[in-house]
Amino acid sequence: MRKKTGKRGHGLLKAAVAGIGLAAAAAGGEIAYFYGRTMKRGKAKTERTIKMAGTDWNQYMDMIQERKTAMLARPHSDLWQESYDGLKLHATYFPAQTGAEKKKIVICFHGYTSQGMSDYIGLSDYYQKRGFAMLLPDARAHGTSEGEYVGFGCLDRKDALVWIDWAVGELGEEVEILLHGTSMGAATLLMLSGLEVPHQVKGIVSDCGFTSPKEVFTHVLHSMYHLPAFPVIPGADVVNRRLAGYGMDECNAKREVEKATVPILFIHGSADTFVPCSMCDEIYEHCASPKRKLIVEGAAHAESYYKDMESYENALTTFIAETMS
Repeated sequence: MRKKTGKRGHGLLKAAVAGIGLAAAAAGGEIAYFYGRTMKRGKAKTERTIKMAGTDWNQYMDMIQERKTAMLARPHSDLWQESYDGLKLHATYFPAQTGAEKKKIVICFHGYTSQGMSDYIGLSDYYQKRGFAMLLPDARAHGTSEGEYVGFGCLDRKDALVWIDWAVGELGEEVEILLHGTSMGAATLLMLSGLEVPHQVKGIVSDCGFTSPKEVFTHVLHSMYHLPAFPVIPGADVVNRRLAGYGMDECNAKREVEKATVPILFIHGSADTFVPCSMCDEIYEHCASPKRKLIVEGAAHAESYYKDMESYENALTTFIAETMS
């Protein structure tokens, strides 16, 4: 015989159901808030990213402004290409300076919430003095490229192939290509390394790259907000699969570099709290291709070049000499 539920039992049941409903609503709101602030164009803000990364850029602004003025004084032009899924992608192209002996180009991929013309002002001096043409794409949903959702490398690696194909078509089959990425741009290239890339690509430079969106966001939630990954990360994964077409750990750099054949130079700052240096070590250990690593002591996120310019440039010069003719 089934025991009847009294009024008190019904009250407890209603309260439990209401509590579950409120908890679900709260979780849904938390997921929507996180997703909108991190994955959608216009809501993922540069100022917030800089604050979270914690790098003090003010100390370098005089030098950056000086190099920006020199960079913009050189001939350059806007380029447009179509992505594999029909987005209009933008890049800025700086031809090699007159008298360059060989056809070589560096394609530079910027970080999260940045744009092509922002992250490589300092390095423009190094590359252009050494006869490189420079191509600076805006990632999808960044700068003047189209797109509603951030690709976090998972989608951007396919866009990178578009720009590589452009460089070969523009500069000829004999061109030698170096790929240089910072933060999300570095993750893009590490994820690209697992694909078949044109033989003209001679090397990849990964500066403070992360493993996957899932792992870097889990780190940020734990270290900066003292929050658990659940339910935000699994919830954001479901939403992102539906809206952007990829999962938050669908493409992971440490898995992709296990298939890499292109040589990779890994660079990371020891004081990086945004993308921990341990991620660099982990990816490096998984990398199957020829590899080098430079850890810049005391450098925060994306600060390595400015913190120790001599070591950074020496590492680049050695790597380029080993990988490009």
